[in-house]
Amino acid sequence: MKTAVADSFLDVERLRRDFPCLQQEVRGKPLVYLDNAATTQVPRSVISAVSSFHIHDRANIHRGVHTLSQRATKAYDAVRENVAAFVHAFESREVVFTKGATEGLNLLAHTLGRSLVPGDEVLVTGMEHHSNIVPWQIVCEATGATLKHVPLTDTGALDLEAFESLLGPSTRILSMVHVSNALGTINPVQDMVAKARALGAVTVLDGAQAVAHLPVDVQALGCDFYVFSGHKLFGPTGVGVLWGRAELLEGLPPWQGGGDMIRSVSFAGTTYADIPARFEAGTPNIAGVIGLGAAIDFVNRVGLDAIGVWERNLLEYGTAALAEVQGLRMVGTAPQKAGVMSFVLEGIHPHDIGTILDMEGIAVRAGHHCAQPVMEHFQVPATARASLSFYNTRADIDALVQGLAVVKETLGR
Repeated sequence: MKTAVADSFLDVERLRRDFPCLQQEVRGKPLVYLDNAATTQVPRSVISAVSSFHIHDRANIHRGVHTLSQRATKAYDAVRENVAAFVHAFESREVVFTKGATEGLNLLAHTLGRSLVPGDEVLVTGMEHHSNIVPWQIVCEATGATLKHVPLTDTGALDLEAFESLLGPSTRILSMVHVSNALGTINPVQDMVAKARALGAVTVLDGAQAVAHLPVDVQALGCDFYVFSGHKLFGPTGVGVLWGRAELLEGLPPWQGGGDMIRSVSFAGTTYADIPARFEAGTPNIAGVIGLGAAIDFVNRVGLDAIGVWERNLLEYGTAALAEVQGLRMVGTAPQKAGVMSFVLEGIHPHDIGTILDMEGIAVRAGHHCAQPVMEHFQVPATARASLSFYNTRADIDALVQGLAVVKETLGR
């Protein structure tokens, strides 16, 4: 279903045809895919790019003198330039390829964290994904540093007064999510980063939930590091990006040792490669990187501004529609939100909601979403989460509301 807003910015039905997975039936009903915060679907151009690599150019990159290796290397290195432009990096050597946002955060925790000492503080927020909590806990336990967190308000926004009181001369690292995966909250990261950097803290942003929905300009954001995953950006799984300021990356020690990250090796000692190779030990996910480049090309063709307009329209429609469902409580109602609708239904466990919706062909996520502190804050064991992308429609939301009626009828509520 379209509106004038959609007609002005996106031909949603045409775009949907670019995604083969959306064209199927599940349990005899047309698939309604509302699990985009976990993983987005991939367009034909990404599938084709990955397939073409395996069919024509499959070879290891760098140092190969044969034609296939040279073609693979050229394609791989071109994506680094593509990513740099996409996030507005200062230069392409600031782009490090990883397995995903989780690996990027672990890399930073275990390199930045080596310099921490007792009395130092690492500041995160109460809405972080576990991948931006656990690595810092491990490092703090090893070094004697202290991990602190910014609490949430009742709407699922950050308590900014508490943030300012927690930020201080002992804060060495601020690591925080740009957009919450569990709540959809868009955080005021630019202002928070500026305040942290003014006190000398290193700043890390987890952009896994942002890059598919918002234009990201790391220069404008002012952060020191930014991470994201390909599979939440219409690309393959097992590939991601760590962007970092060149002068900071150059000062970090290696994280993993092996091929490609060295300049020379002997039993007397090893000298390491320049960035970004220093952080890309071993054979990378070459096909995944090429697929990521194709995904970025696809997003650029659609346009993040147009995507943002359509998704805000959908979120407004969906929020109003779910508000009419008796017994439903939305979890996460901050004024600034991306397309995430987390909710609970009175007397019904979210896992039961997800299971019955699946019988209706509707895919949502049910659980704690790797954000258990968020669940604890809202005093719920889990939520059901419907998360949007530009290829969703109002008809998808209508189907969700009808599916919830089936859930209540099935369970006698």
